[in-house]
Amino acid sequence: MRTVQSIERAFGLLEELADNPAGITELARRVDLPTSTVARLLGTLEELGAIERIVGGAGYRIGPTLVTLSSSVDPSQSLLAVAQPFMVELVDLVAEAVGISIPAGYDVHYLNQVDCAHPVQVRDWTGTSLPMHIVSSGLVVLAQWPEEAVDRYLNRRLERYTPDTVVHPEAVRQRLEQVRIDGYIWTEEEFSEGINSVAAPLFGSGGIVVGSIHVHGPSYRFPDEAMRDVIAHQVVASATSISSALGHGQET
Repeated sequence: MRTVQSIERAFGLLEELADNPAGITELARRVDLPTSTVARLLGTLEELGAIERIVGGAGYRIGPTLVTLSSSVDPSQSLLAVAQPFMVELVDLVAEAVGISIPAGYDVHYLNQVDCAHPVQVRDWTGTSLPMHIVSSGLVVLAQWPEEAVDRYLNRRLERYTPDTVVHPEAVRQRLEQVRIDGYIWTEEEFSEGINSVAAPLFGSGGIVVGSIHVHGPSYRFPDEAMRDVIAHQVVASATSISSALGHGQET
């Protein structure tokens, strides 16, 4: 019975960490257990690879073993579980809404959004699909496609959503090339007037692009031009961490 109780408690800790990384004291408060018990359970989970310490001593998050096990279920759900803590972390860094999306044909489909604390923020686009060429989250995915696939996309009629939407095929190609160099792209009022965004691609094992992570906010405040490069690099860093957790760069 004590073994079953330990499993239940360990599972409860995993559920908490899936929602938000945390340290021992915070987790003990959330699950209403002594810190000594939580520390013991976390030690075992860490040894098994189910969780890992966050660099810098900021607590624990879901680890590589659980990511591997989750690969047998719906890929989008696996991606969500892995990305969630990094999304929360990125919101804290940039103070704007963070979203994640996956490719769906010639569109990107928005899986989830973590809102920021601002009273005025971009609406939640979860469940929406949009053409790749009009949003940063789509352009960074399109940039990873083989040239033949990019040609097929650009040989179609590219819809214009705002006066600032880039629809000329050669101009889009140049943007995709810049994504491959920089690792991210900004779009400014190209999908909807009053919304700016920046995104970076997400990769799974084998180097296949599986989606993207983006930050978007009202154009009157986002981005703060003095922080533009910093924000872009923070998005890239989050994308790199998520990709690593998905197995990218760990192939043997």
